[in-house]
Amino acid sequence: MPDGRFAPSPSARLHLGNLRTALIAWLFARSEGDRFLVRIEDLDPVSSREEHIDTAFADLAAIGLDHDAPVLRQSERRERHEEAVSMLVATGETYPCFCTRREILADAEAAARAPHAPAFAYAGTCRDLGARDRAEREAAGRRPTLRVRGQGRSFRFDDLVAGPTEGMIDDFVIRRADGVPAYNLAVVVDDHDQGIGEVVRGDDLLSTTPRQLFLAELFGFDPPSYAHVPLVLDASGERLAKRHGAVTLADQAELGRSAAQVRGLLAASLGLAAPDEPVSADELLDRFDRRALPRLPWSMPIELLTSSA
Repeated sequence: MPDGRFAPSPSARLHLGNLRTALIAWLFARSEGDRFLVRIEDLDPVSSREEHIDTAFADLAAIGLDHDAPVLRQSERRERHEEAVSMLVATGETYPCFCTRREILADAEAAARAPHAPAFAYAGTCRDLGARDRAEREAAGRRPTLRVRGQGRSFRFDDLVAGPTEGMIDDFVIRRADGVPAYNLAVVVDDHDQGIGEVVRGDDLLSTTPRQLFLAELFGFDPPSYAHVPLVLDASGERLAKRHGAVTLADQAELGRSAAQVRGLLAASLGLAAPDEPVSADELLDRFDRRALPRLPWSMPIELLTSSA
């Protein structure tokens, strides 16, 4: 069965946009009788917080989303990720990159003008450095990242929500300069190892999907299908964030809105319930049709972020 998953990063408490995406992912999986897994993407030890992991599970349960075992934490899979990095190094498809962030951003401004280029596409500055040049940079104290050779190849896939999508693959990072495996590598390996067959996530990640499909091909993995859902915006059209007001379940509770009422709001935004209609998670399953998902972002009315009216 093509298991589904929700994979939050515990750098902050889940906001209503995260919970809406989780609800959609849960509906995708449960409506087909598939397992729904939760993975904690805590690769970055600096930004990850245990309290955000605890509240994530509490918030998911509060709006009626159950999940199946086991819960996987990326931070506990470092050895597996390093094994995957070594496999790629052995193919000759990788190289160390000594560029600073400022240098990369400057080059990316030009690279981004290319059709279908991913955000912050790398220009390939270090791709063909010789041993002497690498040694000079190391002697200067530069710690390299590790990049895989995309070199402008293109990947096309059919997204279940966004439709046919094509993207160019730059030489992207698979291991950071501090030795931490990069998101694109970890997510591909973990989705494969968990048997994830269907990935439902926000469409802010649509542009990086060709990179992940490319990695899956290098590893010889069968890739999952993808459904990139539109994001939640504030009333002014900005992507929802903490600064926009009562954006978390706890914030909403302070305004007098229960978790069940929040579930109803999210359901209404998906066309699965009338405004202010009480509705259970099981009732949403009966009403769900993946083909009828909204294709546009949901702009939250300002009153939902500032009052319980």
